[in-house]
Amino acid sequence: MKATIWHNPRCSKSRETLALLEAAGADLTVIEYLKHPPSADQLRMLYAKAGMSARDGLRMAEEGAKPLKDADEETILAAMAADPILIERPLVETEKGVRLGRPPERVQEIF
Repeated sequence: MKATIWHNPRCSKSRETLALLEAAGADLTVIEYLKHPPSADQLRMLYAKAGMSARDGLRMAEEGAKPLKDADEETILAAMAADPILIERPLVETEKGVRLGRPPERVQEIF
C-alpha cells in the first residue's frame, strides 16, 4: 500500500500514526508540512477526499485559528496554506481515501 502522511515530528499523534503506517508495511511518502506546506487547492482536495470541511481540519488550539471562528471555507484554506501550524495533523492519504489521524487508529480505515 502506498501512503502519504502530512507529518509533524514534534506531534505525538503524528508520530503514532507514522508508526502504524510503518508497521503496516506502507510504501511511505512523509511530508513535513511545516517545512513544505500544502497549497489551499491541495488542502481542499484532501478534505474533500476525507469527507470533511476545512473547519474540521482547523487546529483550533492555535492562537491564529481564533480569528477564523466565523470564516468561510476559502478563508480558512488560505490561512492554513499561509500558516500551516493551523492544519490539524496528521493527514494520511492512500488509494482508499484520506483520514485525519485523530485518533491514530482511524487511518486503518484506509489501509
